[in-house]
Amino acid sequence: MLPAPYQHQWMNAEIESFREQVRRYIARELSPHLEGWRRQGYIPREVWRPFGEMGFLLPELDERYGGAGAPLSYQLMVQDELARAEIPANTAVHSIATHYILDYGTEAQKQRWLPKLVSGEMLAGIALTEPGCGSDLKALRTSARRDGDDYIIDGAKTFITNGYTASLLVVAVRTGAAGSRGVSLIVLETENLQGFRVGRRLEKLGQHASDTAELSFDGVRVPAAHLIGGEEGHGFVQLMSQLPYERLMLAVPAVAIMERAVAITVDYARARKAFGQSIADFQNTRFKLAECATQAHVARCFVNDCIQRLVDGNFDDDAAYMAKWWCSEQQCKVVDECLQMFGGYGYMIEYPIARLYADARVQRIYGGTTEIMKDLIARTLFS
Repeated sequence: MLPAPYQHQWMNAEIESFREQVRRYIARELSPHLEGWRRQGYIPREVWRPFGEMGFLLPELDERYGGAGAPLSYQLMVQDELARAEIPANTAVHSIATHYILDYGTEAQKQRWLPKLVSGEMLAGIALTEPGCGSDLKALRTSARRDGDDYIIDGAKTFITNGYTASLLVVAVRTGAAGSRGVSLIVLETENLQGFRVGRRLEKLGQHASDTAELSFDGVRVPAAHLIGGEEGHGFVQLMSQLPYERLMLAVPAVAIMERAVAITVDYARARKAFGQSIADFQNTRFKLAECATQAHVARCFVNDCIQRLVDGNFDDDAAYMAKWWCSEQQCKVVDECLQMFGGYGYMIEYPIARLYADARVQRIYGGTTEIMKDLIARTLFS
């Protein structure tokens, strides 16, 4: 049993009651289908409609858009519970995409899309990464040129979470000259959209229940009213402003997975016999698990503090960079150490620890690589 992290104001009775509702729903409605979703490579969009109707999809949105008006801690708690159950972060992407509309969209745009995103009628994705452009968003090449009351979009995106299942995409496009000032965000409703095509569903090392796809845009015509905020050239700033929240959305599941890995390994160590005794009786096992439990506990305390700062409105960029890289690195280390305790069984995909290992590796890459996070922190140190 890990020690309980010290309490924060956001950790109140109301959110714990909400957590229990989410946990029960996941166990009853999602977890029994997870293996089938892994085999087919995606979670059907329709799965998220009842999740939204229960109020779990976007609890942080205002009541006038169908949400509960809850603090962002509620969304982060949902992500914590989903990760603990090995449900991939499709709804985290949905939340991040929604916040671009919430924070920068016109009122007409909010009224058009937010209620459908809250209810789960629409599932959202974010189309940023391009085949030749990873972390350097200033170099993106997908273009949107104005033609009367429309934009015409041409280009390609890759590694897009929810790319196969999303019915709404926030797409980063170039509407102006090279560099950050030429970037804008446009919303696409993908159903029966001429010129829009979902290419391959990419086969990944882990996260097999999460669809990741290639997208192409060939003369896709979109109403100019779908430009987020109504003015060109603000996309880069809009993207940057959401990154702290996005990075905390990755740090929270990292901690949940560390805790789960320790818990299942402790259970295994108690039950597994070697040389006539439980492997939990060996000093090496006890010391290694003590180290893993400590790493998980320190990460939990750090993340809980970050959540409090986010709720209070003073969560700074550097803390977000630190949380993202450090927690994801610790996740990989802890899961690797725990897998080692399972011996050959740890390499068998039927064991949860093997899946946690495969799923963890991308955490150090997406949402900004570890190297990018460290570079951003260093810029502050040497500014």
